[in-house]
Amino acid sequence: MTLMLFTGAVQAQEVNQKNPYEMIQDVAMRTFDRIKDNQASIKNNPEQMRTIMKEELLPYIDYKFAAYKVLGKYASKVERDELQEFVKVFREYLITTYAVAMNYYDDQEVVFEPASDVGDASYVVVRAIVKDPNRPEIKVAFKVRKDSKTNEWGAFDMVAEGISLLDSKRSEFESIIRQEGIQKVIDLMQSKIDNPVELEKEMDLKESA
Repeated sequence: MTLMLFTGAVQAQEVNQKNPYEMIQDVAMRTFDRIKDNQASIKNNPEQMRTIMKEELLPYIDYKFAAYKVLGKYASKVERDELQEFVKVFREYLITTYAVAMNYYDDQEVVFEPASDVGDASYVVVRAIVKDPNRPEIKVAFKVRKDSKTNEWGAFDMVAEGISLLDSKRSEFESIIRQEGIQKVIDLMQSKIDNPVELEKEMDLKESA
């Protein structure tokens, strides 16, 4: 498979949410470049990673859809106010999760697969490889869906080396919801949000999330 090298400085132009491949590459470029340019300050103050994720990634993440996917069958079984609270807290939880997961990046080469014809599709997977001369390559993929009302694309899951962030969270939360209720999961997520960001130079979504 031919891959597209992902390099270059952050561009001032708007992100094109009408094309999922362009959107993911543009957002990734802005995010990775900002991390690279602020390595020293991030090391001294890891909380900056949360700010970067909130400003660069979150606007292009369909966190509501992601929250519903994580809840699975329980999304239709919990009270409306609990569901709204879960989505609200899950939004902040994603920011924290990506702040830790994305810290593996420190100026590696990132290559994306070339764009394909989307056609009438409402769901695509955008794949990439993170290349590091000192560490094994990391295969990542971003699952993206199109909003039927706005026709704009938004990412809802990241898969690293075959590990889906949403699948791992759904597996973890399901037993807790079944045994202790959704409020327990909300409290656990809030606890993670309230704790300082601890950065590790490993790409392990299960541990970092």
